[in-house]
Amino acid sequence: MFQRLLRRSSAALLLACSFLFADAHIFVYHRFGDPRYPSTNTSLAELEAQFTYFKQHHYTVVSLSTLVQALQNGKEIPSNWVILTIDDGFKSFLNALPLFRKFHYPFTLFLATKPIENRYPDYLSWNDLKKIAQYGQIAFHSHAHPYLVDLSDQEIQNDTKMGLELFAKRLGYTPKYYAYPYGEYDERVKKVIKFFGFTAICNQNIGAISKTSSIFDLDRIALVGKVSLPQMLRFNHLDAVWIEPKSYPKNGILERVHVQIDPIYKHAFVYVTGYGWRKVAVTNGIINQKLHLRVSKKRIRVIIKVKNSKISTKILVRSRYGTE
Repeated sequence: MFQRLLRRSSAALLLACSFLFADAHIFVYHRFGDPRYPSTNTSLAELEAQFTYFKQHHYTVVSLSTLVQALQNGKEIPSNWVILTIDDGFKSFLNALPLFRKFHYPFTLFLATKPIENRYPDYLSWNDLKKIAQYGQIAFHSHAHPYLVDLSDQEIQNDTKMGLELFAKRLGYTPKYYAYPYGEYDERVKKVIKFFGFTAICNQNIGAISKTSSIFDLDRIALVGKVSLPQMLRFNHLDAVWIEPKSYPKNGILERVHVQIDPIYKHAFVYVTGYGWRKVAVTNGIINQKLHLRVSKKRIRVIIKVKNSKISTKILVRSRYGTE
């Protein structure tokens, strides 16, 4: 009897410790129960299975506001926190809303104002959004949902101003949070968007959230396609200072990865889109690996990974502006 209790106590302790040393995760959805668009769709069966997984594995789904407040106050982020977000404002969210309500899970819906204002048939209406706001938070995802890296500073400002004006006119308040359209941005875009005074800004990237995460660059993992939820939940946040690359290489050659991390690590793994993983040395907390890799895709991802699935990811997007 005593040994059985001891085993149960040990299992509970291991579960608590696994949460203690992990990080929170933000997930992003797009469409629900809409098989016309498989690359951005989540079936209702998949959604319910994911929600059940959170519940059975003792994750706590909290609002984005709860996470942001904890980050603002410099608090430790509980490792079993999960934050759920939805992008674009597609009408198919109404298919999923009953499940969010059934599980009592808060959510943040990032909407693009132009398709809603113009009454595009696949999008929610303003009246829909007013009803949805009873159960979750509505935030901002641009006006026309453009590729921001291909716009000038003035064009980004114009799109943002127009969307914010519509948002305030139709919903009666100014949104606090912003999510980049397509999850794509660079330092120039980030600077322009930050000027509008958003409390927090989200990307779409593989990663996790700790108390040291930037409140203006919050990683969100897309739960679409054949993604493994348990695998995504294993990722932890790696504190990293990206020295190089800063942006998409103008000549199409990614020359090197130069990153500062905790000096306790002696080696790491570097991933580049199209080239897979490679093991690299870490010397006194510095990764300085020559690569000379030709990149051609408009968007590539560079990832640094160390033990315990700690990762830091850099998104590089080709643009007419701001390249190296």
